[in-house]
Amino acid sequence: MFPVEERFTIALHAGARAWRAALERHLKANGVTAAGWSALAVLAAAMEPPSQRELARRLGVDGATLVSTIDRLVAGGLVERLPGPHDRRVKLVALTDAGRDLAGRVEREAALLRLAIAERIDGERLESAAAVLEELQRILEHA
Repeated sequence: MFPVEERFTIALHAGARAWRAALERHLKANGVTAAGWSALAVLAAAMEPPSQRELARRLGVDGATLVSTIDRLVAGGLVERLPGPHDRRVKLVALTDAGRDLAGRVEREAALLRLAIAERIDGERLESAAAVLEELQRILEHA
């Protein structure tokens, strides 16, 4: 048996991997990857189209990594690149109507998946797990 600290990190990684795999299965039916869905979700929540740089920052990814995701979303007719209002070199990323529709549909599916998981875990334990993970995030952001 591993020490609890090691069990925690093993479970954290395995749980995140399992969540991502389950989500990917649901997303695949809609023709979008987890990276694409993350970008769509951030864009759907944005009041104004962000720049590519700002979108990368919000997603916590490198700008170069995001370019290929945006390229795929543009090719799929889900987002469009717009020139910045003050600097045409800056590219804003905006949802198309099709992208907004897909973002809503996928968010509903993700919510159903979260609910299906939550229904199988005692509410008190789920609340404790969420609190621990939120605390872990705060600790690691300042480590």
